[in-house]
Amino acid sequence: MSGSTSFLIVWLGTCLGIVSGGGGTEETASGTLIVLNKAESTASLVDLAQGREVARIPTGNGPHEVAVSPDGRLAVVADYGDQRPGSTLTILDLEKRVAARKVDLAPHQRPHGIVWLGEEMRVAVTSETSKALLIVDLEAGKVEKAIATGQDVSHMVALTPDQRFAITSNIGSGSATIIDLAEERAIANVKTGAGAEGIDVSPDGAFVWVGNRAADTVSVVEVKTHSVVATLPCKGFPIRVKLTPNGKHALVSCAKSGELALFDAATHEELKRFKTTLAAPGGDASTLGGEFATSATPIGILIHPDGKRAWVAHANADAIAVIDCEKWEPVGSLSAGKGPDGLAWSPLQAKDPAPAR
Repeated sequence: MSGSTSFLIVWLGTCLGIVSGGGGTEETASGTLIVLNKAESTASLVDLAQGREVARIPTGNGPHEVAVSPDGRLAVVADYGDQRPGSTLTILDLEKRVAARKVDLAPHQRPHGIVWLGEEMRVAVTSETSKALLIVDLEAGKVEKAIATGQDVSHMVALTPDQRFAITSNIGSGSATIIDLAEERAIANVKTGAGAEGIDVSPDGAFVWVGNRAADTVSVVEVKTHSVVATLPCKGFPIRVKLTPNGKHALVSCAKSGELALFDAATHEELKRFKTTLAAPGGDASTLGGEFATSATPIGILIHPDGKRAWVAHANADAIAVIDCEKWEPVGSLSAGKGPDGLAWSPLQAKDPAPAR
């Protein structure tokens, strides 16, 4: 193991599971962080109380995004594929730490963005090749409905809190599609900017934030009027967007510059831009192409439901940065597998199994 790799898997100035502070110690967040390692087709389960990986589960080829059931017991992975397009979902049993089964989406390929729908065994997942949002019955193991977006490379998806609307980001068309899930149809395609990819909905369901990676902008779309109400400069290839649970801030990962940008969600002002202090890139530089070889390539973002911690997956450094969401600064690093990207959280505590007797 190289010195730079060793550096990545320890806390920066802390010990695993504990963050040092001026007045003593503060425990890290509870639950399990699910990390998709797209370069090796696995999912890592990280026990956040211990601050370390406790299991690694095989998935389909090229896992990119993951959704967790409301009870936290299952995770569904979109198997995007690599050079060969993927067309399956892998269902993970987080209690047993196994891949329970797969769901075949054929003829739909390149599944990517995925969200859980309600309390039932249903998910919505984008299919880039079909230009559609698929509604999938996990128990029956079949696609119930393919809702056409009519847009090129429908990639990520986000839900309004009431789950009335799903919004996809469409990289090829530079747009966001608003889908009425009750009517099962697209009701608007909103032009945002070139390379529309990262997407999140405000906690009140009023606005959608879209990261336009090729345009180096972030668009704020009003759901009710289907209109762009603000276009914010955001240099460095803004690839993911996440709003805090209280709705006050938006965090944007800038893959090419290797930075995180913090916005005030009300004023749309960029408040801060910072590196995550990870070591130099040392992972798979081909994850996003040679132009990212000098960046640690932050992509996937997850913010804990309590709003105190965020995690950012760095696909070209094989590490996950831990962010303090009160000070908005990095406080450590976690290790998973190769090419980490998609992140999700479960309230289950993925502790090491008890030793056999």
